[in-house]
Amino acid sequence: MDGDCGVLVVSRRGKLLAANPLAESFLARPLPSGSFLKSNGPLAHSFSRHGHPIWERLSCGEEEHGLLHIDELTGIGIFYRCIPLYSEENRVTGTVITLEKRGDEALGQALKFLGVSHEEIMDQFPEGVFLVNTRWQVSYFNRTAQEITGYSRDEAMGKFCWDIFRSDLCHKKCPMRITMSTGQALLDQEVEIRTKAGQKKLILVSTAQIKKPGNRVLGGVETFSDLECLQHPAEGKVCQAFADIVGVSPRMQEIIQSLPTIAASDSNVLILGESGTGKELIARALHTLSPRRKGPFQAVNCSAIPETLLESELFGYERGAFTGAVSSKAGKFELAKGGTLFLDEIGDLRPDLQVKLLRVLEGRGFERVGGNRKIPLEARIVAATNVDLKEAMRQGKFRDDLYYRLFTVPIHLPPLRDKREDIPILVKYFLEQLNRKFNKRIRGVDPKVMKLFCRHPWPGNVREMQHVLEYCFVFAKGPFITERHLPRLESAWAGRELEDLDTSRSPLQALERETIIKALERVYGSKHEAARLLQISRSKLWRKMRNYEINEAEFKK
Repeated sequence: MDGDCGVLVVSRRGKLLAANPLAESFLARPLPSGSFLKSNGPLAHSFSRHGHPIWERLSCGEEEHGLLHIDELTGIGIFYRCIPLYSEENRVTGTVITLEKRGDEALGQALKFLGVSHEEIMDQFPEGVFLVNTRWQVSYFNRTAQEITGYSRDEAMGKFCWDIFRSDLCHKKCPMRITMSTGQALLDQEVEIRTKAGQKKLILVSTAQIKKPGNRVLGGVETFSDLECLQHPAEGKVCQAFADIVGVSPRMQEIIQSLPTIAASDSNVLILGESGTGKELIARALHTLSPRRKGPFQAVNCSAIPETLLESELFGYERGAFTGAVSSKAGKFELAKGGTLFLDEIGDLRPDLQVKLLRVLEGRGFERVGGNRKIPLEARIVAATNVDLKEAMRQGKFRDDLYYRLFTVPIHLPPLRDKREDIPILVKYFLEQLNRKFNKRIRGVDPKVMKLFCRHPWPGNVREMQHVLEYCFVFAKGPFITERHLPRLESAWAGRELEDLDTSRSPLQALERETIIKALERVYGSKHEAARLLQISRSKLWRKMRNYEINEAEFKK
């Protein structure tokens, strides 16, 4: 092998079998043998075919070549070639990747070898791109720039940029002028221009200087997008927000329309749905719409309170009932008098408390811990769970008589993956909320982000989407959220197929297990930090880790 070449050998599953020092130098990172290359990492993104790492896709007799693009690298001049690695049975078991750094002349030869020119590459960009020299004359104008402005390349070349864009910011505080004078690259700046036809148009602009070695400034480059194209319409549907419940899907509309009728009665309600589907929102809406709206709404998370304290939290206690009970205290059943008691995660209630809750529901009364005076129950009970209670009954973990007592009026909330038509509406709703919270004016998300949102499985449902958008708000500086603002979460963002996950469990369980593992990896095994990251209680995380056979010791430093 040529001594000027970097070489990597990668297995079909992404295991790094070998890499020479020059490959590490070119890629600016250590490449230890035996490590695995993440399927959503920067190397997999660079060496990819149809959204998948090349080492997973290369077939017998095929090869792939091109110019390497990695965000951390400044060198566009790294030419790569991928060829299959064969076993003794002539099966493809991996990929050999060679890297060669090219100078300007060699880069031109590589482009010629690929059959494309620099201009043809720039014309494929979905954004408008133009270059100016130090005299502010346009020296390049790509195809998308022509489509957005209405000027042809021949009309734009050599003209002053302000004669083409005719913005009110020209000569004053235009992003390109700021960049050229300060050297600061600007991202996602909103600018109003006039097209050749005289039409006003909003564009989203990013600018940077062009420099030669020695920091000699040659000019500037600007990329821009039509904001009208970036705004993703909610498919022509009006955002239906009802007591903070949003949805246009048939199932959500059916639930929303049934809430006033359910709220008017005093029957027990059981809300069923996965974590993050909005069970507490439904419970609060029922309370707000009910004749008990002027009374208190008391919420208890049965999985968040330690089991030893849950009984006294629910029923209250008398003075001297146990060590430390220096005075009497009312429980949630008592505090909810005249209102609604919401029992969240009822499926995690231990068996002896299930019996006591059943007695309360049947006798419409209860006693404090350590007391013998019966206190009447004067609250409506609304319960919720993400547990399959029928399966729990079959396993003897949940009482069937309590189930049927709670199951008077059931409400089944669908997971977000089953109502994807609600995603654009939810995004719009959360953007409005977050704009008020952060005092920003973010107008929408990039269509690429919306496509990612629409194909993401959302194991954390609506709550997960809300937290992802809030994360984006922290880092977004311009009027739109783009891919670079998204958090680096589980591999589902990269479009990973469910078949790649643990097949011994259901796809949702496999995704949930992988999400928990990713969270533990990020916080080096701290259950407290992992629970905070996942937005669940420590006790629930502990139970899920036990069910999925995850040992936090494996993630310690």
